[in-house]
Amino acid sequence: MAVEFTKDAGAPNFPIMHMCEDDGDEDDQDEREVIISCENAHKTYLLGIEGIPALRGISLDVYKGEFLAIFGTSGGGKTSLLNILGTIDIPTKGNLQIAGTRIMSRTSDADLAQLRLKDIGFVFQTFNLLSTMTALENVMMPMILAGTLAKAAQREAAMKLLTSVGMAHRADHFPNQLSGGEQQRVTIARAMANEPKILLLD
Repeated sequence: MAVEFTKDAGAPNFPIMHMCEDDGDEDDQDEREVIISCENAHKTYLLGIEGIPALRGISLDVYKGEFLAIFGTSGGGKTSLLNILGTIDIPTKGNLQIAGTRIMSRTSDADLAQLRLKDIGFVFQTFNLLSTMTALENVMMPMILAGTLAKAAQREAAMKLLTSVGMAHRADHFPNQLSGGEQQRVTIARAMANEPKILLLD
């Protein structure tokens, strides 16, 4: 499935969504678990007293095990949508359910943080690696916060993830010692640290 965003000539900040359905059997799809459900989502940013629309009426369902591609012009609302799906931001209007949890304006920051920690892995455009930690320590950090593994097991799991992205030989290097591509691979490894149900890559 792919979602394409383009700018409407009459409203340059308005993303239009075009759904390209996959070739799978619709009956089989109906039986699969919906891991992300977004219905009529709107996002408006305030600039002074003026509202700037970033998303208008976005609806989509993503099933467990499915890959979704979002593409379009710069400024079309792609990152705004990913931030909402990743619970970093909430929609101005609309319904959102992530990994079985309904997200509302009154959902606490603590609950959202736990959802992100356990169920969502996020790869940001700017990587957001902790500059005072090595690549290995950055990958271990979500495991440390989750507190479900002993330190030795955390280290072993983090090394396996770094190996999977071809970065085991750079495990002891700090972010400023890594190229942009290397930092991105470390970020991907970190995003997978707690075996999330959802992986979002911006």
